[in-house]
Amino acid sequence: MTDYQNLLVAINPDKDDQEALRRAVYIVKKNGGRIKIFLAIYDFSHEVTTILSQDERTAMRKSAIAKQEEWIKRLAHHYLVMEIPIEIKVVWHNQPYKALIEEVINSNHDLLLKETHLEEGLGRILFTPIDWQLLRKCPCPVWLVKDRPWPQDAIALVAVNLSSDEEQYDELNQKLVTTSLKFAQQLENRTVHLVAAYPETNISIAVELPEFDPSKFNNSIRGQYLIAMKEFRQKYGIPEEQTHVEQGLPETIIPDVANKINAGIVVLGTVGRTGLSAAFIGNTTERVIDGLNCDLLAIKPDNVELQLRTNNENEDN
Repeated sequence: MTDYQNLLVAINPDKDDQEALRRAVYIVKKNGGRIKIFLAIYDFSHEVTTILSQDERTAMRKSAIAKQEEWIKRLAHHYLVMEIPIEIKVVWHNQPYKALIEEVINSNHDLLLKETHLEEGLGRILFTPIDWQLLRKCPCPVWLVKDRPWPQDAIALVAVNLSSDEEQYDELNQKLVTTSLKFAQQLENRTVHLVAAYPETNISIAVELPEFDPSKFNNSIRGQYLIAMKEFRQKYGIPEEQTHVEQGLPETIIPDVANKINAGIVVLGTVGRTGLSAAFIGNTTERVIDGLNCDLLAIKPDNVELQLRTNNENEDN
């Protein structure tokens, strides 16, 4: 279990109220550690103009960076007065997600926080292309913060995979739950719930096999999942009433349970993808994420984090 001590906050340059920074300050006040407020800026006109010399363009970039640094200092003034350990860094970079990932690697940040937008009309979070890139490629946990205050009694809902005996999934389940339990304890004993979805009966089987009993099959599958959940929750002392085993697709069940229990954050595992597959949104995890309307903490398996770190370092060389 990693204690989040070296936090990187991606600042939103379009607003003064920074919910991700507020969340990071809350974590540091409860758990210790330090914060780096980070912003990547870029103006293409500074690069293509032929009127200015290279030195003049460099001076313009430095001036733009200094202006943003001063804005962030004013924005964070209250926290600086409180002597919250905060560093401010503004860089010139035309790809914000890459700048964030480079900063995570170069400074060994163990948690990245970034604000997302809650679309009132849709009643859910809207994730930007930068959010998706970070979820796929960032080699440390990513906390996506909705732009609303965090509930005082926020529940953490941990999505676990009980359908596989593969060691990788078992290790990831353990990482998700141990991280959530320790974090919940550090943040004033917040409650942790577990959720797992089990599959519905394939209707075509019932059609092709008249002797097939869908009801009996569903009860059997549910029984297996309930036993698996009981064994899993007992390892961590989580009460039965804080577990949820529901029939359906994870992308439906997890957001529905989160809404039902008024979860403040959903914790789930993601597997980073690169290459052609990374261009398409559609795997189970991403469809789950797209239906949420609360904070999200996305955690990758240890081996995936290491591989992503290596891949990103190789791209820079």
